[in-house]
Order: sequence, then structure tokens, then C-alpha cells
Amino acid sequence: MHAFGQILKTEAKLHLRDIPTLLLTVALPTLILVVLGLIPALREPSPEFGEQSFVTYFTPSLLVVTLAMVGVNALPTVLATYRERGILRRLATTPASPLALLVAQLVLALAGILASAVLLAVVARLAFGVPLPQHPLGFAAALVLGTAALLALGLLVAAVAPTAKSAQALAVPVFMVVMFFGGVYLPRFLLPDFLAEVGAYTPPGVQALLDAWTGTAPHPLHLVIMAVIAVAAGAGAARLFRWQ
Repeated sequence: MHAFGQILKTEAKLHLRDIPTLLLTVALPTLILVVLGLIPALREPSPEFGEQSFVTYFTPSLLVVTLAMVGVNALPTVLATYRERGILRRLATTPASPLALLVAQLVLALAGILASAVLLAVVARLAFGVPLPQHPLGFAAALVLGTAALLALGLLVAAVAPTAKSAQALAVPVFMVVMFFGGVYLPRFLLPDFLAEVGAYTPPGVQALLDAWTGTAPHPLHLVIMAVIAVAAGAGAARLFRWQ
């Protein structure tokens, strides 16, 4: 436990030293929200969004930005860099095992995602009157399972990437798919029905987040699919992961 605490402390210091990346990861969704919220027409209720404003409708999709950045971009790149530099191999010869480093990275990833989600919800509420998630338990379940699915995919990328550059190359298409089906590049109401339906089952399961935010319990199948993806990708990563 002491060794894990030291590794977590060290990794946290490294994260905090990279202030620009940290701020971008945590604050980018909120920054996008503020830019959109400054457009008066996007703050007006519309029948197209169930008498909500576009800002209210789009806020849950902005969570996908941080989830994708942390889960399928930053996490695999960091782990692949440590493998490439031999850090994982050296840790294996000390009381602090490579597994402790992996867990520390997951803890920091979850902390960043939580901070980003709280910041987005608070600013959306105070600045633009966007209601807080109306189905808290459903939203928590959707966020946890969606995050787990993306982190597992990130670990799978890290498991098969021997170098940082290869991890980035593998992460880019996954990142783009997650952002597209998450309704970030193009709002979900503009997508064909088929693609919107696919997006509901694509990590992190934005439809479940949207439903819970607006007050509807997430569809159980959406949550189950996220759990299955998390378990399957996590198992694949555990099987393929190499410490050196």
C-alpha cells in the first residue's frame, strides 16, 4: 500500500506539472459550452429538442470530449511511453509493481473525468440555466459504465502498442469514432436514425447520459452493453498487456 501511495503521489505531481494539458482535458467541454451558450438562438427552447434549448440538449454530449481524451488518447499514450522507456520493466524489480502504476493512472484518469463533469454541470447550471442531471442514479450508472468502457478500450490500445507513437496512431481512429457517435462532431439530431441508434451502443453510451440528464431512466440495454464492452475490452487488455 505504501508503494502504491508513493507511485500515485509521483504520478499526480507529473500530471499537475503539465498544466496546459490538464486544463485542456478538464475545461475543454466547459469552454465549448460557454462559446455555444453565448449565441442567443442556442439558448432558446425549441420543439426540435423537446422544448429544451440546444445548449441543454448538447451538454451531455460534451462529456464525451473529456471521456474520449482521457480514456482513448491520454491513458494509452502514457502507458505505451512508460513501456517504451523501460519504466514498467524496471518497476517489476521493485516493491512497487507495474500494476500499481497502472492503477494509479486509472485513479488519475477517473479524477480528471469527475472534475470535468462537475465543472461542466455547475457552469451549465449557473451560466445558462441547464438543469442538473434529473435522474442522478441513472446518470451515475451511465457515467460509470461509459467511463469504464472507454478506459478499457484505452487499456486495450495500450496493450498492443509497443511505442508511444503507435499508441497515438491506434488511438486516433478510436477517438474519432467515439467523438462522432457521441454527437460531438455533429449533434445527434442531425445524424441519420441508424447512426444515432449505433451511437447509443457505442462507448460511452451518450444516449444513456442524455436520458438520465433530462430525467428519463437510462435504457437497461444501453447500460448492459457498456458493461459488456468494459469487461470484454478489459479482459482482452489483461490478456495482451506486456510490461516490456
